[in-house]
Order: sequence, then C-alpha cells, then structure tokens
Amino acid sequence: VQLVESGGGLVQSGGSLRLSCAASGTFFDISSMGWYRQAPGKGREWVATVSTGSTNYADSVEGRFTISRDNDKNTVYLEMNSLTPEDTDVYYCKGLVAVYPGYEYRDVWGQGTLVTVSS
Repeated sequence: VQLVESGGGLVQSGGSLRLSCAASGTFFDISSMGWYRQAPGKGREWVATVSTGSTNYADSVEGRFTISRDNDKNTVYLEMNSLTPEDTDVYYCKGLVAVYPGYEYRDVWGQGTLVTVSS
C-alpha cells in the first residue's frame, strides 16, 4: 500500500490550498487517516485526523482547516484556509492500514508535500 500526497505549493498569506492523499496498492482496510506537518529541524506535528464518524483538529488549525475523506476513492483531503506563514511546512498524510483481514493495523506514511505561505 502507498499513500501519495498532492496539492502543495506556494500561496500568499490569507489564501487557501487543498491537499489530497490517495491510497493505492493492496490493502484490506484503512481505519483512520490524518495529516501531519513538519518544519526543517523540528518534530512532526499532528494536524488533523478523520475516522468513522469523527474529525479532530490541532488547536493551531481548528476553524481554518477541514479534513474529509472519500472512502470510494480511498482519498483524504485537507482544505486549508486563512493560511499564514506559520503554516509553511511539509505536510504528510498517514493512514492506519490493515493489509489483509485479521492483520494488525499499522501506520503508513506518504512522502510529503511542501506548502509555502508567503507574507
């Protein structure tokens, strides 16, 4: 199974971007999907998670970012509004994946997509 992010780029402060993360390959189930971000030299920070019937957000993005999931497309999205330069990071998608029925769920990460917000 692979997760591939897209949608990153350069945007002005106050602008918006929509990130996508699509799962492909062989797997049985993805129980939850989420977004994280990481600045150079810093640890990876949790941004948002979507699982069956619920979404959760970090305080720093609550009210500005919206996570959603299309189960038919095995894709998770992150709609980012009112962006500030502090949102500049590499954004990573993570899925909690079971490859086969009865197999343990494990974390699978995407390769990351860069978001740059100019002031």
